[in-house]
Amino acid sequence: MTDSAEGKICDRGFFGNFFSVNSGINAKTFFQNRDRLRYWYSIGGSNTLRANRGSWDHGWACGSIRLAELASSLPDQAGDSFSSNETDSDSFMRDDEDSIPQSNPIFSTSDDPEEARLEAREVGKYLLAKSFFDCREFDRCAAVFIPLNPASSVLSSLSPEAQIQTPTKATKGKGNANVESPESMPKPHSPKLPRMSQKSLFLALYAKYMAGEKRKDEESEMILGPVDTGASINKELVGIGAILESWFDERISSGMYDRNQGWLEYLYGVVLRKANSEDEAKVYLIKSLRLNPYNWSAWLELHSLVPSIESLHLIIPKLPGNIMRFFFHIFTSQTLSEVTADVQKLLDDLDRWFPHSAFLKTQRALLHYHIDQFQETDQLFTSILQRDPYRLDDLDHYSHALFVQDDMPKLAFLAQLATATDKFRPETCCIVGNYYSKKSEHEKAVQYFKRALQLDRSFLSAWTLMGHEYVEMKNTHAAIESYRRAVDINRQDFRAWYGLGQTYELLAMNHYALFYFQRAANLRPYDARFWQALGKCYTEIGRPEQAIKAYKRALSSGVTYIEPTSSFGSGASDYRDVALSAELLYPVAMLYEQLGDTDECARYMEMVVATEEGEDEMIEGDGPEEALGTGTTDTTSLARSWLARWAFAKGDLARAKRLAEELCEDGKEVEDAQALIRDLTARMEKGGR
Repeated sequence: MTDSAEGKICDRGFFGNFFSVNSGINAKTFFQNRDRLRYWYSIGGSNTLRANRGSWDHGWACGSIRLAELASSLPDQAGDSFSSNETDSDSFMRDDEDSIPQSNPIFSTSDDPEEARLEAREVGKYLLAKSFFDCREFDRCAAVFIPLNPASSVLSSLSPEAQIQTPTKATKGKGNANVESPESMPKPHSPKLPRMSQKSLFLALYAKYMAGEKRKDEESEMILGPVDTGASINKELVGIGAILESWFDERISSGMYDRNQGWLEYLYGVVLRKANSEDEAKVYLIKSLRLNPYNWSAWLELHSLVPSIESLHLIIPKLPGNIMRFFFHIFTSQTLSEVTADVQKLLDDLDRWFPHSAFLKTQRALLHYHIDQFQETDQLFTSILQRDPYRLDDLDHYSHALFVQDDMPKLAFLAQLATATDKFRPETCCIVGNYYSKKSEHEKAVQYFKRALQLDRSFLSAWTLMGHEYVEMKNTHAAIESYRRAVDINRQDFRAWYGLGQTYELLAMNHYALFYFQRAANLRPYDARFWQALGKCYTEIGRPEQAIKAYKRALSSGVTYIEPTSSFGSGASDYRDVALSAELLYPVAMLYEQLGDTDECARYMEMVVATEEGEDEMIEGDGPEEALGTGTTDTTSLARSWLARWAFAKGDLARAKRLAEELCEDGKEVEDAQALIRDLTARMEKGGR
């Protein structure tokens, strides 16, 4: 090592006292300072890199990598090499106990003596690989531990010793071109792994997984562009799965499976989930959680494999019995919109242990959000922001609640706050998109939702909200594609299913709409919107009996959804907590008339008219008592007009005249009412004679 090289390293910061620039460095000095260098790198160099990663300070990043390379290049006292590709008897990979150094409590986190010795032996290489990982150089990180045979073959073909092959056949154009057929290309094969600790193997394979995800994002085209099919895949999954399967088989055959640490089980569960082997993925994720229950990433992966409350109840007994299971139970119940007394009690119990937890407060706010209690949601998110104004997690849901409440000032403030905190967060982009959507600037809203997806293509809210905006812009093709992408990410997103149904309903494709409304209703069986939409679809396709059942199911939910005047994406939705709604009762009455049951039709028409006055109970408040009725509406006037004609046909002329006069007073259906009054007057005069 030259003095200039040492000086460059020492100039990076923490390690100038290890080596003297003006003096020689002998082997004894190397061995004396080897562990100190590794230790100081681990607590200084890597932390410096992480602290500067946000700004990508090139000097510090390169300095940390150089220090890690220096730490990994120090030889053992036995003089063994650190090449990861050597597996012969003279390399450091041999299994002799003498070649494995004793464990070092500074670097080892394992209680297994053998794993601890392996970790101590690999500490220099591990620090180097971790530096590459922190710099997002995932391929270099993986290559520290796993030999890359395809890259080696490419490099060897470019070396001066490589022989230049001449084509066997003449080619058109450039005669010296060496065209190689696909059959003659070298076939990739899984590398023969050297012996290493589980921690190092996990870091290497996870780096390969991240490298594949990075390339998948790079290969993805513009959001909803002409060639954006959403079919990009992580090409590293097959190789990672093969390595892990072989590793698990070897552990089982050697009787060492009970000494696993859980990290590789987690990674294998991720790979299996990506490969749509969901049942097997659940098995490995549960194994990982039993070994390492505080890995929240594993809980999140398992959460994505729970499609329903029934599945959650089946999987809960298999989980480790510690506090993380309760957090998982609350989080999964919230995402499945399961708001029950048991979930509330569990959340209250955890609140007593963690009274200031922003996560638990957020889950409580989202539970209120899922049952459309937007004022409670607003209050909880306000308290969270007062305590931690820089927390952006789940604020996109808060913006939805403000959107529905027509609270434009708060929505504008939230957009400003999120933008000032971090404008390159998907949550921020969705909040700003909601703000522009509320202003009916739908093109700008789409622009921000696309920006959110460029930051994170799996961000569910952005796909769903972008579908709403495309509906507003009458771009049904783009709306359908957006909703489909949302469903592909999370098949439990009832909003995306409902959006698909409404889009196909706009296209008068009622059979398609019926299917998607059914999926939404299955996910939220107590939401009247979906049953109301199903009843409308059944009516359009000529199935009145099923339509009546759907409308009655909507009535039994106790919450009525009044369709806004604008399309699905914008405008505040009107929710009314009335037991019987004219908007649901009137279609049922008309369906009974279609079936020829006029008596049942009349009964429902009477209930429609009764909604004007509301129930007998009154609401007590600070002001005067007021009824729960809706007052005179277009729907109640139509029902009163029908009842007047029905009474006229039945011969109840007095009631028919009274109903017709009420129509004239209401100022609705006036012409029909006046015509009916003239007929009534004529008949009554004729009867009087």
